[in-house]
Amino acid sequence: MAAVALSPLPHDATTMGGGLKSEHLLVVLPFDPPTAFFDRIRRKHPHIKITYRQLSFTATPWNGAEQIPPELFHDATLLVTLSAVPPSPKDCPKLEWIHFTSAGTNHVANSPIYTDTTIPLTTSSGIHGPQIAEWVLMTMLASSHHYALLHKWQNKHQWDQQLDNINYMRNLHDKVGQRLGVLGYGSIGRQVGRVAKAMGMDVIAYTASPRDTPESKKDHGFIVPGTGDPNGDFPSAWYSGTDKEDLHRFLAQDIDHLLISVPLTKETTHLLGKEEFDILSTHNAFITNISRGAIIDQPALIAALRAFEDHRTSNPSYTAATFPVAPEADLKADTSIPGLRGAALDVTDPEPLPPDDPLWDAPNCIITPHISGAGSAYVDRCFQVFEVNLERREKGDKLINVVDRSKGY
Repeated sequence: MAAVALSPLPHDATTMGGGLKSEHLLVVLPFDPPTAFFDRIRRKHPHIKITYRQLSFTATPWNGAEQIPPELFHDATLLVTLSAVPPSPKDCPKLEWIHFTSAGTNHVANSPIYTDTTIPLTTSSGIHGPQIAEWVLMTMLASSHHYALLHKWQNKHQWDQQLDNINYMRNLHDKVGQRLGVLGYGSIGRQVGRVAKAMGMDVIAYTASPRDTPESKKDHGFIVPGTGDPNGDFPSAWYSGTDKEDLHRFLAQDIDHLLISVPLTKETTHLLGKEEFDILSTHNAFITNISRGAIIDQPALIAALRAFEDHRTSNPSYTAATFPVAPEADLKADTSIPGLRGAALDVTDPEPLPPDDPLWDAPNCIITPHISGAGSAYVDRCFQVFEVNLERREKGDKLINVVDRSKGY
């Protein structure tokens, strides 16, 4: 898709001067110009010249699939971008900092700027928690309360109060006392944990590094006010590690709902496969993935979902019902049921998911096209993170949300 280029802001809108050195901020995004952000920068940082260009997302923009005039990268000292980065280090001799409007940087991890420079990279991690937590809650409840069926009744103008149906709905198990396992207790996981705790759920957390002191449990990144778990108060238990044994110990904690919110790295690719789903199947867990599709072995997930559905449809106690899933209360009473109860996926592998991919037809699986983080506050919050770091940079303080290239996030 061809890029739509916007001219740099008029010269009279980018006042130069002040006590700090002159800077050139290049903003390359697939959004309309963030005028409110530009106004704040002009007012608070008059020494910064701003150039904006609208550019569609591409998987490898540094390979030249979409062109940005070389002089823009050459003169920029600061870059705000979703995916567009200079093709090579020689194209950006003045660049001192890149801020990404995404929560991760796996989509540029193979670019020369990532692999061959030490230019500081920061992300917008922390801004996605509120809207993604709502998506997680929405899909969790849509599944457990069989909303697809209820909506079908409504479309048919059907007020269904048959005794079997009413009794079935009364057997629904609410979330009080259920256990949420958060695989990756970062900003998104913390906000989901906060909401789950408010619903009466037990929350347990898994992190790569140990969180065995009050200080280590704190969130040191960007936090939307009033959200998240700043001090790490919500989990009743913390688990950590980077090997299969540690992961399996966590997954074996009678988890009802597993939230996947770890970054995609070489180590986390296909982190969850048949072996892990077998462990989770002992409690017929519901899987939610808002991270990256490649973290899951999709054929293994499909097999686990089908195992549950095949058992349900072949068991006389379930075939009489016209509902998509057995009530959770019944599941808890029968530990012999194989497979996973359901899944909610906002990410897949690949993306976009081909129309003929078998994942589309996996039973009890909700799929959305990587939109759980979308919302009206997204762009403004991205720039709030940038502005916090801009202030810290000018004071000589450490930046927040800095990417550790050795870890991949």
